[in-house]
Parts: sequence; structure tokens; C-alpha cells
Amino acid sequence: MPTQSCFGIILVNMVRASKPRVSVPHSFVLEALAPLHPEVQRMFSGFAVYSSDRLLMMLRQHVKSPQDNGIWLVLSEDTDPADESLRRDFPPIRRIELLRSKISHWLLLPSDDADFERLALHACDLILRRDSRLGRIPQSRR
Repeated sequence: MPTQSCFGIILVNMVRASKPRVSVPHSFVLEALAPLHPEVQRMFSGFAVYSSDRLLMMLRQHVKSPQDNGIWLVLSEDTDPADESLRRDFPPIRRIELLRSKISHWLLLPSDDADFERLALHACDLILRRDSRLGRIPQSRR
């Protein structure tokens, strides 16, 4: 309902429609990581998954840039993105197109790959076993 201010200006109370709540994609990953008590936070166009201060991955399923949907694995400071062992463990792993060359220590397990769920659970298993190639403490949490 409009109200009038002391200056004769009519003020209208605008009620904003709230954005629909977006659910976390690939939630089976969170179930697999449950022993680590993962923390999930919105990040970019997805959901960042942390364990303590360590960023492990981002879960993404978005209509914009669907070629980058899936799991964005975060590599440790000591891991080279070209490491052949990553290719052996995750054959479809690749760079994230949205990030171009700006952030090279994040790699994509694409959700449209036929083995996506198996590979995602393999990544979770490696994280649970504290694989030194996966996860890092971001600058914002140091």
C-alpha cells in the first residue's frame, strides 16, 4: 500500500518475490563424504564442498554453460593439473571452460559422462582416504 512522506513523495512498499531455492545437485556425493561432515556453501553457479577449512570440490548443474556441469575437483597446491595419475583415475577429467585458463587447479568430472556416478564416488573414496592430490585450503580460509 502506498504511503506519503512528509515531502509529498509517494513511497511504495515493493515486495520482492524470493528466488526459488535451488537444491544441491549430485547429493549422493555429500552422502559419500558424510564421515567428513562436509559443509556446503553457494559458490559461483554451484555449491562448494568443504571439510574443515579444505575446499574439496564444487557441485554444479546449471542451465548456463551446461558443458561445465558435474563435479569441479579442486587439486592440492602440489598437484600438477596435467598429472597422468589423474587421467588414469578419471579418464574424462578436463579443464573447466568457464574458468578458461584463469584457474588451472580445478578440473571437471562432467556429469554427462556415462561413468559419472562411479567416478564421482571414486573421487569421494580418494578424498576419504586423504589422497594428497585432492583438496586445498583457499586463501580466504587461511
